Amino acid sequence: MDRSKNIIQQRTFALALRVIQLVEYLEKEEREYVLSKQLMRSGTAVGALFREAEHVESKKDFIPKMSISLKEANETKYSLDLLAESGLVTKEGLTQLQEDGIEVIKILVSIVKSSKNNV
Repeated sequence: MDRSKNIIQQRTFALALRVIQLVEYLEKEEREYVLSKQLMRSGTAVGALFREAEHVESKKDFIPKMSISLKEANETKYSLDLLAESGLVTKEGLTQLQEDGIEVIKILVSIVKSSKNNV
């Protein structure tokens, strides 16, 4: 397996797990359901879409899947930023998760750009 694929698989899976834990906290402790559901959808979709993209039939099909994964990563980061600014969760408590989201976005941007250049 390609090393970069392994890294993004690990990072997207770890991001999804941490999002699940955050959503559980938001729902149980803060009674916040709207933003938490959106965060759950986008935060777990990033890795799921990457995994789907691994098994497409052509590079032409790969790029749209990866682009959607990138969009979901951006949406996840936006939701995390909203939570940090809303005061529902301390900014310090979200710092690492936000940084993880940024790293995933950077990797996905790189994959999408290089894939487009190699079509």
